[in-house]
Amino acid sequence: MVSNQYCKDIFEQLREGQTVAANHPEAYKLRSASFATKSLLVQLNNSSEPAEIRDLLSQITGSTIDESVAVFTPLYINYGKNTKIGKNVFINFDCVFLDLGGITIENNVLIAPKVSLLSEGHPISPNDRQSLVPGHIHIKENAWIGAGATILPGVTIGENSVVAARAVVSKDVPANTVVGGVPTKTIKPIQ
Repeated sequence: MVSNQYCKDIFEQLREGQTVAANHPEAYKLRSASFATKSLLVQLNNSSEPAEIRDLLSQITGSTIDESVAVFTPLYINYGKNTKIGKNVFINFDCVFLDLGGITIENNVLIAPKVSLLSEGHPISPNDRQSLVPGHIHIKENAWIGAGATILPGVTIGENSVVAARAVVSKDVPANTVVGGVPTKTIKPIQ
C-alpha cells in the first residue's frame, strides 16, 4: 500500500510547498529533470542570439517567454518548469534560479548579475538534511534585485522595491521599500 504522502507527483508536492523526503520513491525524477534542463542550458548559454535564448528559455520553463524579455547568459536553472517570467524583464549575467519551490517574476523586473533565487532548502536536522523544503519566491512588478543578492525560499519582494547589492533576503519585502544587508533590513521607503 502506498502512503498518502506519495499519491501526488513529486513536482506537484514541491509546487504545493510540501517537504519531500530524500527517500521519496520519485526522487530520481528530480535529477533526471535537472539533467534534461542542463542539456537545454548548454545551448542557451552558448547562444548570443536573443530570440534563440528566449526560445530555449521557453522550452526550459514550459511557457512562452515574451520578446520584451532580455537574458544575458550564462543563466543557471535546476528545473525550469516552476519559473514564470513576465514581460519586459531583464536578467543579467551569471544568475542562479533553483525553482523546485516555484519562482514568479512579474513584469518590469530588473535582476542584476550574480543574483541567486533559491526556492528550495534543506532542514537543519542532520537526520533530515537530504530532504527538500520548498518555498515559492515571488518578485512583484517593477522590483529591482541588486548584484549578488540572494533571495531565500518563501520570500515575496513587493512591487517597486529595491534589494541592495549583496543582500540576503529571508523575509518578505514590503512594496516601495529599499532593503539591504545580511540579513536585510529596511533602508528607506521609496516615495
